[in-house]
Amino acid sequence: MIRIATRGSKLALWQAEHVRDRLQSVEPGLVVELVVIKTRGDKILDRPLSEVGGKGLFVKEIEEALLDGRAEIAVHSLKDLTAEIPAELHLGAFPEREDPRDALLLSPSLRAHKPTIAGIRTLPEGAQIGTSSLRRVCQLKAARPDLRITPLRGNVDTRLGKVEAGELDAIVLACAGLRRLGHGARIDVSLSVEESLPAVGQGALALECRRDNPRVTTLLAALDHRPTRLCIEAERGFLAQLDGDCKTPLGAYATLADDAITIEGLLAEPDGSRLLRRTLSGSANDGPSLGRQLAAELLRQFHATA
Repeated sequence: MIRIATRGSKLALWQAEHVRDRLQSVEPGLVVELVVIKTRGDKILDRPLSEVGGKGLFVKEIEEALLDGRAEIAVHSLKDLTAEIPAELHLGAFPEREDPRDALLLSPSLRAHKPTIAGIRTLPEGAQIGTSSLRRVCQLKAARPDLRITPLRGNVDTRLGKVEAGELDAIVLACAGLRRLGHGARIDVSLSVEESLPAVGQGALALECRRDNPRVTTLLAALDHRPTRLCIEAERGFLAQLDGDCKTPLGAYATLADDAITIEGLLAEPDGSRLLRRTLSGSANDGPSLGRQLAAELLRQFHATA
């Protein structure tokens, strides 16, 4: 039997069940049990993540379940993972990535004008937008200083409810999560990468396990998608160089073409007053070092223009 540690949200459970089904297709007859873990991030819903500890709030308790033997595999939304993970653990597989873009969801009153709203720049003046991501906030403010940004926490259904009730003019969520939960048709605008650079790993899953469990490591290897891994390793190299978490407005997105990787990175002030973007390309085998190089160059430029 294999036990998968997961958060209890609808999205987390969908992801864990998806991985369970993939594992059972690799090894028919495999018994897989889901172990639901309530993380600190699931308990604190009244404050932005940047104020209460950052990304690790959704990960620490799940990794503890791997370390103490309550589970053999953890399924994470990759964008929730910090740059460093415990030495006893490793990321055994990255299944094929979903749509990495951000999605703009409009209130019913704005949806009536949907043909004229093609992105952030065409939102009405002073529109009230819901998001708690500093990465999204800084890009929204850089593009449109007039927008009113409202902190938004809770699960996908809670956030959708607020915009459907007209409490907000629009909200920004990840396309991947909406599609996985069957809400893809609810996306009014898929924001281009140029308009809203994604978070590191957005749209991808990370399957984590203990290094000293060769059976599970071998099992997970069958679920690994090499193009996704190459891009993610470049993005996580960028994250590691900046030691980034939810307190730092940053983003990175890598793409693969033949044997070359192109990665674009972003570093910004939370209020959008300074927002730097830069792109580097190199060999697909040099993804992590390319990501670190890009981060170092952005950091130097950021300090030089302070």
